[in-house]
Amino acid sequence: MLPGDPDILVASHAGVYRVDSAGEAEGPLGGEDFDAMGFTVAGGTLFASGHPGAATSPELGAPNLGIVRSVDGAATWEPVARTGVEDFHVLTGGPDGSLFGIGSSSPSVQASSDAGTTWTAGAVLAAADLAVGAGDELYAATEDGLQVSVDGAATFAPVPDAPLLFQIAAGADGTLVGAGIDGQLWRAQDGRWTGGERFSGALQALAVGEGGSLLLVDDRGLVRIDANGADVIRPAG
Repeated sequence: MLPGDPDILVASHAGVYRVDSAGEAEGPLGGEDFDAMGFTVAGGTLFASGHPGAATSPELGAPNLGIVRSVDGAATWEPVARTGVEDFHVLTGGPDGSLFGIGSSSPSVQASSDAGTTWTAGAVLAAADLAVGAGDELYAATEDGLQVSVDGAATFAPVPDAPLLFQIAAGADGTLVGAGIDGQLWRAQDGRWTGGERFSGALQALAVGEGGSLLLVDDRGLVRIDANGADVIRPAG
């Protein structure tokens, strides 16, 4: 979601789509049908990575997109860095425009402090997912447990008592949530993790919405979970 925009942006294997509160989908936005393997919002700007589709503008790169960005809600996209070379399957960003990712060319966690223009290699970490916390901490979901970095991905340390997660997401209000290998969605508050809600089948995506609500894509489709329970916004298929 973009700040102030009630619609949900969904990155897919055929471009970025906009889904409204009634579940109606529009896209691919800008006519760009690229395979968005990595997608994040940082500082109000959209960033993506992956592979071009049949109708993707050639200037965005092939066979890999590198980093592409949109400053107009996915109406238009422009290449930023590593065009044609890199494929970031893991990509996350912070409110200050910082980006972190793991690409196809190196197992290192890559960091950018200038909106994706230049990148620095950090720690080598087999992370399934990354998320930037409210205090600029960088969390990494790994098979050895949740890890955290406070030095811009240069080093990581274990997060005590965290469940084993394969996806992690953070909200602007400090909410930290993760998808556990036990099928539960976990939330962290004051260093304590609480499980409860369950996802259905294969979890494709996880994000924190406004007010601490959760947005996810699982076997049910696009789902919002809040204090009133789970609401399927757009059914699968």
